[in-house]
Formats: sequence, C-alpha cells, structure tokens
Amino acid sequence: MKLDGFGLFVNDMGSMIRFYRDVLGFEIKEDENTSNVYLLKDGTLFLLYGRKDFETMTSRKYEYLKGLNGHFEIALYVDTFEQVDIEYRKAVEKGAVSVLVPTTEPWGQRTCYIADPEGNLIEIGSFNRPFEH
Repeated sequence: MKLDGFGLFVNDMGSMIRFYRDVLGFEIKEDENTSNVYLLKDGTLFLLYGRKDFETMTSRKYEYLKGLNGHFEIALYVDTFEQVDIEYRKAVEKGAVSVLVPTTEPWGQRTCYIADPEGNLIEIGSFNRPFEH
C-alpha cells in the first residue's frame, strides 16, 4: 500500500473551507455548502468530509473532540526560518489560533503551531533549507 493522502471529518464545512482556502492558501474550488472537498496540495490528497455525511454513509456514530486536540498534526514546510515567522504571522492575522509562537528547537528546526477552527493542530516548520524527502 502507498499513502495517498489524509482527510479531516469536519463539523462546519463552510468555516473549514474558508480557513484552509483563505488563511492557508489551499486551492479549494468547492462551494462552502458542499459535504466533500477533494483536492491535491503539493502532490498530497487532502479531504474535508462532513461528519454527518460520513456517519450516514457508515451507519455509525462517532465521538469528536471539541477545542484544541492533540491526536495528530498537519505539517507544512517552508524553506527558511524567516518564512516560518512570516507565515505564522499571516495565519494569525487572518484568524488562525496561535498555539506555539515560532521557536528554534534544539534539533535545528524552527517551528510554530496554529489551530484550525475545529481545533486541529497545524505545524509550520523549516530546517532553513529547501524541502527534501
């Protein structure tokens, strides 16, 4: 098996679309009233899927955390330490919740954390060089 992408089950599709499109710059073309967003971001599949729609599809109920949650993170990479600070500042100015201000860690990464409207953690980080796999 090969990792294809990841998805978020969302409660308020409109606010999540606006956040990922308007704050983080994801190219989302779907209407805010949709129940399923399917897009590629830098070669990775990214999905937003309505919680109620998923529950209907699977005929099950699920538990969802409210507020900030630490089950996973979405990691975004930029090429320089300066870009970490710039992107963090831009995201917070556009409404992202600040979780950790830009900090240079002992392992040589500059990183920061913000949260989306439903409390999912997003890291913006850099090792001060272009991204390498």
